[in-house]
Amino acid sequence: MEATAVFERTPLPPAFVDAMSERFCQRFSVAEAVRTHHGHDESHFPDALPDAVVFARSTEEVVFIVNTCREHRVPIIPFGVGSSLEGHILAVRGGISVDLSEMNKIIALHTEDMDAVVQPGVTRKQLNAALHGSGLFFPIDPGADASLGGMAATRASGTNAVRYGTMRENVLAITAVLADGRVIRTGGRARKSSSGYDLTRLLVGSEGTLGIITELTVRLHPLPEAISGAVCAFPDIVDAVNTVIQTIQLGVPVARIELLDALTVKAINRYSKTALRESPMLFFEFHGSPSSVEEQARMVQDIAHDNAGLDFEWASRPEERSRLWAARHDVLFASLNLRPGSRGISTDVCVPISRLAECVAATRADIDASGLIAPIVGHVGDGNFHCVILVDPNDPAEIAHAEDLNRRIVERALSMGGTCSGEHGIGIGKQDFLLAEHGREAVDVMRVIKQALDPDNLLNPGKVLPPA
Repeated sequence: MEATAVFERTPLPPAFVDAMSERFCQRFSVAEAVRTHHGHDESHFPDALPDAVVFARSTEEVVFIVNTCREHRVPIIPFGVGSSLEGHILAVRGGISVDLSEMNKIIALHTEDMDAVVQPGVTRKQLNAALHGSGLFFPIDPGADASLGGMAATRASGTNAVRYGTMRENVLAITAVLADGRVIRTGGRARKSSSGYDLTRLLVGSEGTLGIITELTVRLHPLPEAISGAVCAFPDIVDAVNTVIQTIQLGVPVARIELLDALTVKAINRYSKTALRESPMLFFEFHGSPSSVEEQARMVQDIAHDNAGLDFEWASRPEERSRLWAARHDVLFASLNLRPGSRGISTDVCVPISRLAECVAATRADIDASGLIAPIVGHVGDGNFHCVILVDPNDPAEIAHAEDLNRRIVERALSMGGTCSGEHGIGIGKQDFLLAEHGREAVDVMRVIKQALDPDNLLNPGKVLPPA
């Protein structure tokens, strides 16, 4: 499979190295330590180091990099902060890693129009810090302090997606450098448009295979007047999921609903020093006016009670809420701590909300039957949940066993009308599932688009599309 294939590497041409060194000086590096940092992400895949790393600071510099790479047939891998979970930044075919972290300027804040223009290296926390005092915030929260360019490239979402949508809904415009060095600007600051093909949505989620994002305009949202949080434990994971389903079907505009199974709660209690009841649990957050937040919370509390909710504990103070959500965001590292030295294979299915309880229950049964350690956690308000399957990275048989478990989980989700990836993307890990989900004809259309925009296959090769 493409994810584990070993490709013969061609050394970087001396003329290429000379051209890059002359233009970028100390910002072009072939040092092993720098390459190692850029050849490792949060996935379980083996490290794959680029042959060199260059730190870009402008669209013009990216154009120079792309043109020089095209001249010498050198693959190009865009790099944000390295937090991807599907091997997006691994240099499986060698080439050069283009680090965009120094392109981290907030170009404009249009508070009256509720949008911001940023470079791709700006992180979500950096943007929200700049918005302090404006009454606005950027809500897309995948957990890691990812770069906005990387979040757009993988069509990220996270805990707030049930109310505020994903990057798909919150990116208004993009500036990107194509494989032939052309710079295109897609979309605009208007809130709607019927003008031509939607190239913005084509680039959002393309994982660096169609163009390198060098600027983007994102939608901002008003800070809620009131915020309230709560946790509720349940005797059974199905009771927790049924609470979620009924909450969504009743149209309660909850901002966040996160599911943690008993093993996940145990993991975060150990890792984050919390003292939560170690049973299946939901984390809630409600946004709105004081009266609407109170009404939402009361409705959800009643629903939880009808589904055998054991308690409904409030986290009303900001520091209490922050501690809870910090613990939630540390789930990956808390899970890895259950088995020191392990790596996590993260599943990422999303199903229609009506099938969620069935899918989660069957997944739990599969995990129990497998004998593997795999906490379940999810943004269940939109039907998306994850398993973190803990494996010994030096045990191929165990990794194969975990991948079989992942395949069963994905096949079940697809049979329910779901998707193999709710937010992590395809990368090198889910290419087979792309065919199963979309069919060969649709994947062939994707190949036509890739061929048209990148005929030499230089932009993040080996990602998204399975081998022909």
